[in-house]
Amino acid sequence: MTVVMGRGECGSHVTLIFTVDDEEKEIVNQGSLGAGLCLEQGVETIARGIEGDFGIDIKFVEGIGRSGLYERTLELLSEEIINFREYSWDLAVKLKLPLSQGFGMSASGAISAAMAFQRALGEPHEESLRRAFAIAHRVERELSTGLGDVTALAAGGVERRISAGAPFSGKLLNRGPGKSEGWTSEINVILTWREDSGKHTSSYIDNQKWKESISSAGIKQMDQLVNGKWGASRWEELLERSQIFVSESGLLNDSLRLELLNEVEEMINKLNLDLKPLLCLLGKSLVIVPKDVGPSNDIDSSSLINQLEKAGFNTIITKVGKLF
Repeated sequence: MTVVMGRGECGSHVTLIFTVDDEEKEIVNQGSLGAGLCLEQGVETIARGIEGDFGIDIKFVEGIGRSGLYERTLELLSEEIINFREYSWDLAVKLKLPLSQGFGMSASGAISAAMAFQRALGEPHEESLRRAFAIAHRVERELSTGLGDVTALAAGGVERRISAGAPFSGKLLNRGPGKSEGWTSEINVILTWREDSGKHTSSYIDNQKWKESISSAGIKQMDQLVNGKWGASRWEELLERSQIFVSESGLLNDSLRLELLNEVEEMINKLNLDLKPLLCLLGKSLVIVPKDVGPSNDIDSSSLINQLEKAGFNTIITKVGKLF
């Protein structure tokens, strides 16, 4: 009896600015303009296939996830590569960050699983990577768990999405229609949140009023961010425009985000740290970043983490992820 195994891993994504572009009939053309940070921590999966009746058993070895996302990922893969249907699959999933907190974990999970399944069957790496992004984008749109996280993760690093849609599409897995660009350096960041879960992404992106206010504010900021070379020289501009976006979109004053932001900002100011807290969209969480990404941006954050945890926050130190 044939047994195959494969491993996949994908980092998370924090959205700082976005639009809702879901009017197109074809899912491949739906998505988001925007900008954000791709981070190292995300989802790790191990797929094990035993020759036999097609099916899947999913086990979350760390964190609490949603099985439907992984079931749909395998189903779509099996439609493109018939050999997947010759196996009964076990999938072990390790969630390194919580769901529904604005960390792009649905996209991360679908990409990771799609890679694990394909590696188990020995599919070529570059083709597998493109197919993983294409399928994950479709899963995200079908389940209304995200818009542009997959396209953002396809760029990696500090990313901007300059065209809405899937990053790869079609039988030949060509690039686009979604287009994203990224740059990266050694940027350490802190993710912080409280246990009470944020709203599900669909409660915003499927709501007409929110779609209009978010897109209006997002387009205004992206009209500037899409111009010129994308690199470290744009860091301060990204931070400034993300703050304007959350205010003008109305997201800052929703779900107690303003109170959360003010509480953490006050801690940072008292400790006199050169750090900036930003909202992770669409969660009730923050990513705390250095104001400057130059050579001297390595700031001792232990005092801040200590204060955050005393105030009931969960924290994780991570880095901006590498480019794919």
